Amino acid sequence: MENKSKQDFSKRRVHLENMNDEQLKTYFWELANKTIEPLIKLAKDYTSPSIERSILLRMGFSSLEANVLVKKVIDHDLISKGAGHIVYRLATIEKVDIRTAGLKLINDEGWNKVIDSFKESHND
Repeated sequence: MENKSKQDFSKRRVHLENMNDEQLKTYFWELANKTIEPLIKLAKDYTSPSIERSILLRMGFSSLEANVLVKKVIDHDLISKGAGHIVYRLATIEKVDIRTAGLKLINDEGWNKVIDSFKESHND
């Protein structure tokens, strides 16, 4: 079995034999990037309420606050933008800290500003 494995390895590495260290390094990173591209696409395109709550917890909100924020983000059909992004967006628009922006959203303040800001910039 070991001999077969060595033969297989020898066949699979033929295309690497004439590469120098820099070329091997470049090739490695090309392959690594190709490997993670689908993961990055999934992260950009898909989320879930539990992921969004987790992000909000890391932004300093309590579990109860995170639950309310995620529910309101879903109710406003903005989950694809990310709950943390929504909070950050309002903080940027109103020039307030993240916590203040999140509390405003919990109290149903600022939603129109956030929604309008996405209409203005089509690439977010």
